[in-house]
Amino acid sequence: MTALTTEAPRRLAPPDAPADGSAPRSRARIREAVRWTALRLLALAVLLAAWQAAVAAELWPRVLVPSPGEVWRQFLLASTTHNGVRGYGGHLLVEHLGVSLGRIGTGSAYAVLAGVPLGLLIGTVRPLAVVLEPAVTFLRTLPPLAYLSLLVIWFGIDEAPKIWLLVIAALPPIAAATAAAVRTVPDELVEAARALGSGPVSLLLSVRLPAALPEILTGIRIAVGVAYTSVVAAETINGVPGIGGMIRDAQRYNLTALVIAGILAIGLSGIVLDALLRGIERYAVPWRGRG
Repeated sequence: MTALTTEAPRRLAPPDAPADGSAPRSRARIREAVRWTALRLLALAVLLAAWQAAVAAELWPRVLVPSPGEVWRQFLLASTTHNGVRGYGGHLLVEHLGVSLGRIGTGSAYAVLAGVPLGLLIGTVRPLAVVLEPAVTFLRTLPPLAYLSLLVIWFGIDEAPKIWLLVIAALPPIAAATAAAVRTVPDELVEAARALGSGPVSLLLSVRLPAALPEILTGIRIAVGVAYTSVVAAETINGVPGIGGMIRDAQRYNLTALVIAGILAIGLSGIVLDALLRGIERYAVPWRGRG
Protein backbone atom coordinates (compact mmCIF):
# COMPACT_ATOMS: atom_id res chain seq x y z
CA MET A 1 0.00 0.00 0.00
CA THR A 2 1.53 3.20 -1.12
CA ALA A 3 1.03 6.52 0.55
CA LEU A 4 -0.06 9.27 -1.74
CA THR A 5 1.50 12.63 -1.07
CA THR A 6 0.03 15.76 -2.43
CA GLU A 7 1.87 19.04 -2.79
CA ALA A 8 -0.06 22.29 -2.73
CA PRO A 9 0.42 24.23 -5.94
CA ARG A 10 2.78 27.15 -5.52
CA ARG A 11 1.72 30.58 -6.75
CA LEU A 12 4.26 31.90 -9.18
CA ALA A 13 5.19 35.56 -9.19
CA PRO A 14 5.06 37.47 -12.46
CA PRO A 15 8.34 37.29 -14.35
CA ASP A 16 8.98 41.03 -13.96
CA ALA A 17 8.18 41.21 -10.21
CA PRO A 18 11.20 41.82 -7.96
CA ALA A 19 12.13 38.87 -5.79
CA ASP A 20 12.65 40.92 -2.63
CA GLY A 21 9.16 42.40 -2.54
CA SER A 22 10.39 45.96 -2.97
CA ALA A 23 7.51 46.92 -5.27
CA PRO A 24 4.79 46.30 -2.64
CA ARG A 25 6.83 48.22 -0.06
CA SER A 26 7.27 51.09 -2.50
CA ARG A 27 3.56 51.23 -3.21
CA ALA A 28 2.84 51.17 0.53
CA ARG A 29 5.22 54.10 1.09
CA ILE A 30 3.56 56.06 -1.71
CA ARG A 31 0.10 55.42 -0.26
CA GLU A 32 1.31 56.48 3.19
CA ALA A 33 2.87 59.67 1.79
CA VAL A 34 -0.35 60.52 -0.04
CA ARG A 35 -2.37 59.88 3.11
CA TRP A 36 -0.20 62.15 5.27
CA THR A 37 -0.13 64.85 2.58
CA ALA A 38 -3.93 64.78 2.40
CA LEU A 39 -4.10 65.11 6.19
CA ARG A 40 -1.77 68.14 6.13
CA LEU A 41 -3.81 69.80 3.37
CA LEU A 42 -7.02 69.15 5.32
CA ALA A 43 -5.52 70.73 8.44
CA LEU A 44 -4.41 73.74 6.38
CA ALA A 45 -7.89 74.12 4.89
CA VAL A 46 -9.47 74.00 8.36
CA LEU A 47 -7.01 76.63 9.63
CA LEU A 48 -7.72 78.97 6.70
CA ALA A 49 -11.47 78.51 7.12
CA ALA A 50 -11.26 79.30 10.85
CA TRP A 51 -9.09 82.33 10.09
CA GLN A 52 -11.55 83.63 7.49
CA ALA A 53 -14.49 83.00 9.82
CA ALA A 54 -12.83 84.98 12.62
CA VAL A 55 -12.21 87.89 10.25
CA ALA A 56 -15.79 87.77 8.90
CA ALA A 57 -17.16 87.80 12.45
CA GLU A 58 -15.07 90.94 13.12
CA LEU A 59 -13.67 89.55 16.34
CA TRP A 60 -10.65 91.85 15.91
CA PRO A 61 -10.06 95.01 13.85
CA ARG A 62 -8.89 94.30 10.30
CA VAL A 63 -5.71 96.26 10.92
CA LEU A 64 -4.76 93.71 13.57
CA VAL A 65 -5.99 90.51 11.91
CA PRO A 66 -6.25 90.82 8.12
CA SER A 67 -8.00 88.18 6.05
CA PRO A 68 -6.13 85.42 4.21
CA GLY A 69 -7.00 87.18 0.95
CA GLU A 70 -5.31 90.40 2.12
CA VAL A 71 -2.20 88.49 3.16
CA TRP A 72 -2.12 86.77 -0.24
CA ARG A 73 -2.49 90.15 -1.98
CA GLN A 74 0.44 91.60 -0.03
CA PHE A 75 2.45 88.47 -0.81
CA LEU A 76 1.85 89.01 -4.54
CA LEU A 77 2.60 92.74 -4.33
CA ALA A 78 5.88 92.05 -2.51
CA SER A 79 6.80 89.40 -5.07
CA THR A 80 6.14 91.37 -8.27
CA THR A 81 6.60 94.77 -9.88
CA HIS A 82 3.38 96.82 -9.85
CA ASN A 83 2.79 100.42 -10.98
CA GLY A 84 6.52 100.88 -11.34
CA VAL A 85 7.14 99.74 -7.74
CA ARG A 86 9.41 96.73 -7.40
CA GLY A 87 8.36 94.54 -4.50
CA TYR A 88 8.90 96.22 -1.12
CA GLY A 89 11.67 98.73 -0.59
CA GLY A 90 12.89 98.21 -4.15
CA HIS A 91 13.47 94.48 -3.67
CA LEU A 92 11.25 91.48 -4.39
CA LEU A 93 10.21 89.16 -1.57
CA VAL A 94 12.43 86.39 -2.91
CA GLU A 95 15.39 88.80 -2.87
CA HIS A 96 14.69 89.77 0.74
CA LEU A 97 14.51 86.08 1.62
CA GLY A 98 17.66 85.27 -0.35
CA VAL A 99 19.69 87.95 1.46
CA SER A 100 18.52 86.64 4.84
CA LEU A 101 19.30 83.05 3.87
CA GLY A 102 22.77 84.16 2.82
CA ARG A 103 23.33 85.75 6.22
CA ILE A 104 22.00 82.65 7.97
CA GLY A 105 24.25 80.41 5.88
CA THR A 106 27.33 82.53 6.56
CA GLY A 107 26.67 82.79 10.28
CA SER A 108 25.90 79.07 10.58
CA ALA A 109 29.02 78.12 8.63
CA TYR A 110 31.25 80.15 10.94
CA ALA A 111 29.44 78.65 13.92
CA VAL A 112 30.14 75.13 12.64
CA LEU A 113 33.81 75.91 12.01
CA ALA A 114 34.21 77.20 15.58
CA GLY A 115 31.60 75.13 17.43
CA VAL A 116 32.66 71.62 16.40
CA PRO A 117 36.33 71.99 17.46
CA LEU A 118 35.20 73.77 20.63
CA GLY A 119 32.81 70.92 21.43
CA LEU A 120 35.52 68.33 20.78
CA LEU A 121 37.82 70.11 23.22
CA ILE A 122 35.11 70.40 25.86
CA GLY A 123 34.17 66.75 25.45
CA THR A 124 37.69 65.33 25.63
CA VAL A 125 39.84 67.67 27.73
CA ARG A 126 38.49 67.95 31.27
CA PRO A 127 40.37 71.14 32.34
CA LEU A 128 39.14 72.97 29.23
CA ALA A 129 35.61 71.74 29.87
CA VAL A 130 35.68 73.25 33.37
CA VAL A 131 36.61 76.64 31.88
CA LEU A 132 34.74 76.70 28.55
CA GLU A 133 31.49 74.87 29.26
CA PRO A 134 30.06 77.60 31.54
CA ALA A 135 30.91 80.19 28.86
CA VAL A 136 29.01 78.19 26.23
CA THR A 137 26.03 77.86 28.57
CA PHE A 138 26.18 81.60 29.28
CA LEU A 139 26.02 82.42 25.56
CA ARG A 140 23.25 79.88 24.99
CA THR A 141 20.98 81.55 27.53
CA LEU A 142 21.40 85.08 26.14
CA PRO A 143 18.60 86.40 23.90
CA PRO A 144 19.96 87.90 20.65
CA LEU A 145 18.63 91.40 21.34
CA ALA A 146 20.62 91.46 24.60
CA TYR A 147 23.95 91.78 22.78
CA LEU A 148 22.86 93.29 19.45
CA SER A 149 23.42 96.85 20.69
CA LEU A 150 26.92 95.95 21.84
CA LEU A 151 27.72 94.42 18.45
CA VAL A 152 26.49 97.58 16.71
CA ILE A 153 28.79 99.68 18.91
CA TRP A 154 31.72 97.42 18.07
CA PHE A 155 31.13 96.76 14.36
CA GLY A 156 28.79 99.51 13.08
CA ILE A 157 25.54 99.02 11.19
CA ASP A 158 26.72 97.11 8.12
CA GLU A 159 26.89 93.31 7.70
CA ALA A 160 29.38 92.54 10.47
CA PRO A 161 27.03 92.84 13.51
CA LYS A 162 24.34 90.76 11.76
CA ILE A 163 26.77 87.93 10.99
CA TRP A 164 28.29 88.06 14.46
CA LEU A 165 24.85 87.89 16.08
CA LEU A 166 23.96 84.79 14.06
CA VAL A 167 27.32 83.19 14.87
CA ILE A 168 26.86 83.79 18.60
CA ALA A 169 23.30 82.44 18.41
CA ALA A 170 24.23 79.28 16.46
CA LEU A 171 27.57 78.36 18.07
CA PRO A 172 26.42 77.21 21.56
CA PRO A 173 24.00 74.46 20.32
CA ILE A 174 26.71 73.04 18.06
CA ALA A 175 29.37 73.08 20.77
CA ALA A 176 27.02 71.58 23.37
CA ALA A 177 25.81 68.81 21.02
CA THR A 178 29.36 67.97 19.96
CA ALA A 179 30.64 67.79 23.55
CA ALA A 180 27.72 65.60 24.65
CA ALA A 181 28.14 63.31 21.64
CA VAL A 182 31.88 62.85 22.17
CA ARG A 183 31.34 61.97 25.82
CA THR A 184 28.86 59.21 24.93
CA VAL A 185 31.17 57.37 22.51
CA PRO A 186 31.31 53.71 23.71
CA ASP A 187 34.39 52.94 25.76
CA GLU A 188 34.85 49.69 23.83
CA LEU A 189 35.59 51.63 20.63
CA VAL A 190 38.09 53.87 22.38
CA GLU A 191 39.91 50.98 24.09
CA ALA A 192 40.03 48.97 20.87
CA ALA A 193 41.59 51.91 19.02
CA ARG A 194 44.13 52.41 21.78
CA ALA A 195 45.02 48.72 21.65
CA LEU A 196 45.72 49.15 17.94
CA GLY A 197 48.14 51.97 18.66
CA SER A 198 46.00 55.08 18.10
CA GLY A 199 47.33 58.25 19.67
CA PRO A 200 45.20 61.06 21.13
CA VAL A 201 44.81 62.94 17.82
CA SER A 202 44.15 59.80 15.79
CA LEU A 203 41.72 58.60 18.43
CA LEU A 204 39.82 61.88 18.26
CA LEU A 205 39.64 62.11 14.46
CA SER A 206 39.18 58.46 13.53
CA VAL A 207 37.05 57.15 16.42
CA ARG A 208 35.38 59.82 18.51
CA LEU A 209 34.42 62.21 15.72
CA PRO A 210 32.84 59.61 13.37
CA ALA A 211 30.97 57.98 16.26
CA ALA A 212 29.64 61.36 17.39
CA LEU A 213 28.78 62.60 13.89
CA PRO A 214 25.02 61.80 14.01
CA GLU A 215 24.50 63.89 17.15
CA ILE A 216 26.76 66.63 15.80
CA LEU A 217 24.60 66.91 12.67
CA THR A 218 21.51 67.09 14.87
CA GLY A 219 23.13 69.94 16.78
CA ILE A 220 23.87 71.72 13.50
CA ARG A 221 20.21 71.39 12.47
CA ILE A 222 19.15 72.89 15.79
CA ALA A 223 21.71 75.68 15.42
CA VAL A 224 20.48 76.61 11.94
CA GLY A 225 16.97 76.81 13.38
CA VAL A 226 18.22 79.10 16.15
CA ALA A 227 19.95 81.30 13.59
CA TYR A 228 16.73 81.40 11.57
CA THR A 229 14.74 82.56 14.59
CA SER A 230 17.39 85.23 15.27
CA VAL A 231 17.42 86.73 11.78
CA VAL A 232 14.68 89.27 12.54
CA ALA A 233 16.70 90.52 15.51
CA ALA A 234 19.87 90.55 13.39
CA GLU A 235 18.18 92.67 10.74
CA THR A 236 16.69 95.18 13.16
CA ILE A 237 19.50 97.58 12.26
CA ASN A 238 19.84 98.45 8.57
CA GLY A 239 18.26 95.12 7.58
CA VAL A 240 16.76 96.00 4.19
CA PRO A 241 17.15 94.06 1.95
CA GLY A 242 16.37 91.12 4.21
CA ILE A 243 13.17 89.35 5.19
CA GLY A 244 13.59 90.31 8.85
CA GLY A 245 14.28 93.93 7.92
CA MET A 246 11.22 93.94 5.65
CA ILE A 247 9.04 92.65 8.52
CA ARG A 248 10.42 95.24 10.94
CA ASP A 249 9.89 98.04 8.43
CA ALA A 250 6.33 96.91 7.65
CA GLN A 251 5.57 96.76 11.37
CA ARG A 252 6.42 100.46 11.73
CA TYR A 253 3.67 101.32 9.22
CA ASN A 254 1.10 98.85 10.63
CA LEU A 255 1.22 96.73 7.44
CA THR A 256 0.01 93.67 9.29
CA ALA A 257 -0.80 91.67 6.16
CA LEU A 258 2.76 92.16 4.87
CA VAL A 259 4.19 91.21 8.25
CA ILE A 260 2.20 87.96 8.18
CA ALA A 261 3.27 87.31 4.58
CA GLY A 262 6.91 87.72 5.62
CA ILE A 263 6.44 85.41 8.61
CA LEU A 264 4.89 82.77 6.34
CA ALA A 265 7.79 83.11 3.90
CA ILE A 266 10.25 82.54 6.74
CA GLY A 267 8.32 79.52 8.01
CA LEU A 268 7.91 77.85 4.61
CA SER A 269 11.55 78.39 3.67
CA GLY A 270 12.53 77.04 7.09
CA ILE A 271 10.59 73.83 6.39
CA VAL A 272 12.42 73.44 3.08
CA LEU A 273 15.81 74.16 4.67
CA ASP A 274 15.20 71.66 7.48
CA ALA A 275 14.18 69.00 4.95
CA LEU A 276 17.42 69.67 3.07
CA LEU A 277 19.45 69.29 6.26
CA ARG A 278 17.61 66.05 7.07
CA GLY A 279 18.53 64.74 3.62
CA ILE A 280 22.17 65.63 4.17
CA GLU A 281 22.04 63.90 7.55
CA ARG A 282 20.60 60.71 6.05
CA TYR A 283 23.28 60.73 3.34
CA ALA A 284 26.18 61.52 5.67
CA VAL A 285 25.26 59.03 8.42
CA PRO A 286 23.22 56.23 6.79
CA TRP A 287 23.97 53.95 9.73
CA ARG A 288 21.99 56.09 12.16
CA GLY A 289 19.13 54.27 13.84
CA ARG A 290 20.40 50.83 12.85
CA GLY A 291 21.32 48.44 15.58
